[in-house]
Amino acid sequence: MTAIIIEDEALAARELESILKKLAPEIEIVARQDSVRGSVQWLKENQVDLIFSDVHLGDGRSFDIFGQVEIKAPVIFITAYDEYALRAFKVNSIDYLLKPIGEEEMRAALAKLKQLR
Repeated sequence: MTAIIIEDEALAARELESILKKLAPEIEIVARQDSVRGSVQWLKENQVDLIFSDVHLGDGRSFDIFGQVEIKAPVIFITAYDEYALRAFKVNSIDYLLKPIGEEEMRAALAKLKQLR
């Protein structure tokens, strides 16, 4: 399974990747993007099976990405903001995790993904 991480905080992206390597080594992170602009460009040219995305990015909100690119992959949002949860579920979201995330939250999100597949 391939995935992209959309996160503008390098430390948060590394922590997420570390958790994923431990819990789901079958998920291959094929790209990391830190902006709306870069994510839109990358997703117009590539496809993945899963998207991990923060909401707030340096140049906008990740919802701006989904307004510009048709996304068919499920999305797991990982953010510090709880007020966007309802909006997230309108764009293929299967879970909405609040930072800082732990292994149990990610394990539950990945189990939900497996159930839906």
